[in-house]
Amino acid sequence: MLELRDVVKRYEVGGCEIRAVDEVCMEVEQGELVALYGPSGSGKTTLIELVAGLKAPDSGSILVGGRDIVGMSRRELDRYRLRELGIVMPPSSLPPGARAITTASLKLTSRLGMRAARREIAPLMVELGLEDRMGHRVAQLSMGERQRVSIALALSCDPGLVLADEPTASLDRENTRSVLGLLRRLCREKKMALLVVTHDPEVAGYADRVRELRDGRLGERLSAAVGPFGVPETL
Repeated sequence: MLELRDVVKRYEVGGCEIRAVDEVCMEVEQGELVALYGPSGSGKTTLIELVAGLKAPDSGSILVGGRDIVGMSRRELDRYRLRELGIVMPPSSLPPGARAITTASLKLTSRLGMRAARREIAPLMVELGLEDRMGHRVAQLSMGERQRVSIALALSCDPGLVLADEPTASLDRENTRSVLGLLRRLCREKKMALLVVTHDPEVAGYADRVRELRDGRLGERLSAAVGPFGVPETL
């Protein structure tokens, strides 16, 4: 579903060239959760922005569903993000004054209108355990509930590819495990390709495969099944 071929992204800092992403090659298949693990400043967020089409690489190809998004027009990229890509945003990024169901249905509203979008998103919110919280404002929700709203928004368009940049950074341990288990289950059931960027060992422990990114370069594959971070796959 997602394939990166020799992707490079450079920046000039103080007259020096920094390769935030340095000839990265990787794949994420349908129904697979891949964790991109690495410390802050390793290039993880830049890589997510490239896959989302928010930045353009200096070289290389980014194929999503067999199509190279590099070189797409702004209009094509907008459509790609709206209809083909899901992005799980951090809970703190959601508008606090909006109602949960309004926020979760934002992508659908642009295509279906508000009433139809709310009808469309309601079953997914029920599946995510938000049936009694749909009418609440985001500010009235717990951090775990806000993250579930973000997941509903990301999945609302039935995307083939979902990106999650530090999806549990604002959550406590209990909510972290709940959200990770939910993401992994939905990844399987809905046959999505899910790329999770994290520096948290517990998050990496939920993945089918773990790749380490350090100084923009992708290291050897790590196997989550054997628990390289001490986290059993069955958590």
